Amino acid sequence: MKSAKPDDIDDSSAPLIEHLKELRTRLIWSVLAFVVAMVVCYFIWNPIFDFLTQPICHALEKRGQTCGLILLKLQEGFFVAMRIAFFGGFVLAFPVVGYQLWRFVAPGLYRSEKSALLPFLVASPVMFLIGAAFAYYIILPWAFDFFLGFQQGPLALPDDPAGTATAAAGAAAAVKEPWAGIVFQGSVEEYLTLTTKFILAFGLSFQLPVALTLMGKAGLVSSEGLGSVRRYAIIVILVLAAMVTPPDVISQIVLFSVIYGLYEVSIFLVRRIERKRELEEQADV
Repeated sequence: MKSAKPDDIDDSSAPLIEHLKELRTRLIWSVLAFVVAMVVCYFIWNPIFDFLTQPICHALEKRGQTCGLILLKLQEGFFVAMRIAFFGGFVLAFPVVGYQLWRFVAPGLYRSEKSALLPFLVASPVMFLIGAAFAYYIILPWAFDFFLGFQQGPLALPDDPAGTATAAAGAAAAVKEPWAGIVFQGSVEEYLTLTTKFILAFGLSFQLPVALTLMGKAGLVSSEGLGSVRRYAIIVILVLAAMVTPPDVISQIVLFSVIYGLYEVSIFLVRRIERKRELEEQADV
């Protein structure tokens, strides 16, 4: 057999090399966008932190308590700033990363495929923001109000000057009702971890209809197939909810209910795509 000519080898390998170069370029722009957004968020981490603490502050104000978190470790403040920078960098760079993904995939698509994929790329960040807002404005206030309900006794810290009168009244009442006082004194890092985990979990879970609908549009999944594996999807969603939420049943049930509801919505959307496709095929015939 004759060996392949050098020109043939170069021609056959050129497309792969060009794709790798394009992928490298898109990855570099994505990483740069994340780094720049992360640096910006690091220098304004205080306003971002104030915004993220609004749910817990409102829940404490309803009980007449002072809103305050504590640093348990000397380096905890620095790690909190870095966590906020990482979280903010991810959120701000998300549209840029999606755009770079589109620029990498778009040249290999037909015009009809581009028109079909573009709405999903637009819907992805929108659905992420809707999920994050749902967690911030609805789930977090409800969760904090529920968790703070387990406090008892005088709801003031021992070193809180504003709570001196409350503490004295509580001490007098303790003669009749001798129970141990329980008051919230949260760690800054622990609170931020809990809050960002909730926001990211709900933001990413709201991507489920986008992903499944896109797969249905491409013919990779069907409404019948998604319905037939519903029992297995329930198990996967339960495991996922247990992994990304704090170790309490209430948070896990809430996230499970949201994701499972989005799964049913995805089946409905895929079914609509299938019906539309059938009507188009009948019209062509």
